[in-house]
Amino acid sequence: MNIVLFHTNSPAMIFIILIGFMILGFAVQAQLKRRFKQYQALPIDNGLTGRDIARKMLDDHGLQNVNITAVEGRLTDHYNPRDSSVNLSQDVYHGNHVAAAAIAAHECGHAVQHATKYEWLDLRTGLVPIVNASGKLMNIVFFASLFGMGMLGLGFKSILLFLIAAQAIIASFALVTLPVEYDASRRALVWLQDANVTNSNNHGMAQDALKWAARTYVVAAAAAVTQLLYYVMLYMGRR
Repeated sequence: MNIVLFHTNSPAMIFIILIGFMILGFAVQAQLKRRFKQYQALPIDNGLTGRDIARKMLDDHGLQNVNITAVEGRLTDHYNPRDSSVNLSQDVYHGNHVAAAAIAAHECGHAVQHATKYEWLDLRTGLVPIVNASGKLMNIVFFASLFGMGMLGLGFKSILLFLIAAQAIIASFALVTLPVEYDASRRALVWLQDANVTNSNNHGMAQDALKWAARTYVVAAAAAVTQLLYYVMLYMGRR
C-alpha cells in the first residue's frame, strides 16, 4: 500500500473516500428504486391512493389546514414547512400501492412533527438558509481556488478554516436530518397500522420501503462528516 497516498495532506484521500460514498449512495438509491418498483405492484386492499392516505392521516391528526399537492419527478416527495404543504410525486399521489402508502404517510409524519413543534424538525428548518449560504460560499471558494488562492486575499490555512466552518454546518444539518426522517417514518408506520391502511401481509413491506429511504440520509450524513474530518486533519497537518 502506498502510505503517501493516504497522508492527511494528500487530496487523494478525500477523493477516494468521497468516491466510495458516491458509489455507496448510488447503490442505496438503486436499491430504493428497485424496492419502490416492487411495492408499486402490490395494491392496498382498501383502494386508497397516496393522496387519500395523506388526507386521512392529516385529518386524523387535526391537520385539515395542510394542503396536498402533486409534483413532478420520481421520489420527489417532501413536506414544505413554509406553506404547510405535503408534496407528493405523481406515482405516490395517484398510486394505490404499498410504496405510495408508506411515502405519503411518511411525508405526513413531517406535517405532524411541524404541528407538534418537534424540536429536531425546527432545528433543521432553521439551518436551511445557513446551509444554503455555506454551500454557495464553498462553491465560490473552490472556483476561485482554480485561479489561485491569492485572488481571495486569504492564505491556505485561512481557506481551510473557512472550509471547516462551512462543512461543519453542512455536516450538522445532515446529522440533524437523521432523527427527523426516522421519527417521521416511525409516526407513519404506527398510523398505517392503527388506521388499518396496511395489514399483516404488507406492513413489513411499507416498513422496508421507508428503511431504504432512510439509508440514503445515513450515507449522506456519513459522507458529510468524513469530509469535515478530512478538512480538520488537513488543517492540523498544515499547522
